[in-house]
Amino acid sequence: MNWSPDRAALRGRVAVVAGATRGAGRGIAAALGEAGATVVCTGRGSSVHPIRSDYQRAETIEETADLVTHLGGTGIPIAVDHLDPDQVQRLAERIRDAHGRIDVLVNDIWGAEKLKGGPAQWNTPVWEHDLDAGLRILRLAIDTHLITSHHLLPLLVDKPGGLLIEVTDGTAEYNASRYRISVFYDLAKVAVNRLAFSQGHELAQHGGTAVAITPGFLRSEMMLDNFGVREENWRDALSPGSVPDYPPAPPGFVLSESPRYVGRAVAVLATDPKRARWNQKSVTSGQLAHEYGFTDVDGSQPDLWRFIGEIVEPGLDANPADYR
Repeated sequence: MNWSPDRAALRGRVAVVAGATRGAGRGIAAALGEAGATVVCTGRGSSVHPIRSDYQRAETIEETADLVTHLGGTGIPIAVDHLDPDQVQRLAERIRDAHGRIDVLVNDIWGAEKLKGGPAQWNTPVWEHDLDAGLRILRLAIDTHLITSHHLLPLLVDKPGGLLIEVTDGTAEYNASRYRISVFYDLAKVAVNRLAFSQGHELAQHGGTAVAITPGFLRSEMMLDNFGVREENWRDALSPGSVPDYPPAPPGFVLSESPRYVGRAVAVLATDPKRARWNQKSVTSGQLAHEYGFTDVDGSQPDLWRFIGEIVEPGLDANPADYR
């Protein structure tokens, strides 16, 4: 499809992406930058003020901020541990002093990818699951979002029109009837959807909107590493033997999406003057792409969740390309 972002659509708007170091957070920050926003990029991975993280990977918020600026926005990196209320309160004070407000707040904090384990560890019953790891999952997925909202939402409700995005895995409808990996992971992802619903109820009184968004099969840096590929050659992961010493990706990877795709979903919501119609909703990146017409970086519109619901779970046969 022939689609390109409006480079000035969010010029003058201030966004905060909590958890912008990598993955969906970096993709969202980048897409907001594409639209001209000023984006405060927070997280623990920093080249200047590193904070011990659960991943200890090379990606940094400074890289994300540079990408935002390169794409036309203004990127501002600030190292923050969102489990520490004092650090988040200082972040709020710094933003108020520098910008006076927040127009878009994105709660994308996660950090529990290693704790949830791979497929071999999935479906472990709660009585056999490592309790400390399980409780850490909940702290990283839920406590961080609550702490961030508590301190930053006052900057969003100063004037009508603010947008809160909660990033999760699976829509409220999908997760309500399906067990997701483990009791702890299941609870975490259901809770984040509910946070968008409950905070949307509170924000509506101030002219604000809260939406839960889930990407599909996300080609995050960690996911690409799992299959030994890069964004430029990700399709090689679908062919057994194409990447020596790495397992092939599952068939659903053909409908995977870059982190920029869910980022563009956030950006178009932020530019929609009628975004309040989405308040308290739980949606997918693919659903919003079909609603607004934006595309992934390759010009496609992958819709993994619709493919799962219409084809995979009913046991039907269809060409995945029809859902891209």
